[in-house]
Amino acid sequence: MRGAEVTCDSIEMLQRQESSDDTEDVSLFDADEGSSRKPKKSKIRHPVASFFHLFFRVSAIIVYLLCDLISGSFIACMVTIILLLSCDFWAVKNVTGRLMVGLRWWNQVDDDGKSHWVFESRKAPAQGKKVSSDSESRIFWLGLVTCPIFWVIFAFITLFSLNIKWLAVVIMGVVLQGANLYGYVKCKVGSRKNLTSLATGYLGSHFLRQTFAKENQSES
Repeated sequence: MRGAEVTCDSIEMLQRQESSDDTEDVSLFDADEGSSRKPKKSKIRHPVASFFHLFFRVSAIIVYLLCDLISGSFIACMVTIILLLSCDFWAVKNVTGRLMVGLRWWNQVDDDGKSHWVFESRKAPAQGKKVSSDSESRIFWLGLVTCPIFWVIFAFITLFSLNIKWLAVVIMGVVLQGANLYGYVKCKVGSRKNLTSLATGYLGSHFLRQTFAKENQSES
């Protein structure tokens, strides 16, 4: 009888271990699923587009800053910077914006000869999935906003230092990268009416918060 009791106890212990092992396996599997899902949200889906989105514009700035060290020829540096700016303008306008953030803009001329600017934003899918990943969106907007600021700074430095020979190159950098910035901001925000409505809505909510805070202070 004692042997039977021992075997029964051992069988129960094994069953408990098996059940506990099953629950541990399920929890680990769920944890793996959660950990595998997290990086997908911030995963870079288009690494080549992300690379060239920053490569041309950063290279143009580096060549401009290190022109005297790279080459003593002003014409060679100027042509290199203009080529890099032109490649950047085409790549950002036609490729990286569409792939990385789902935005696109262009200019078209109608039959009457009038020029029209067209701004498009890719619609989100019905399932609620994001059009682009968070990492790509950060890379896109960081490069799009930061680099034109550098060219504006270069423009002021060129004017104040009277270095007129670089003025055409700097203005081209401001115009080309500023055009992409303006186009994608219009795609993201919308028309001027939407921009003003956002501003008025923000100011209105801020004003209401201040009035409610003053009323609470007076009541207390």
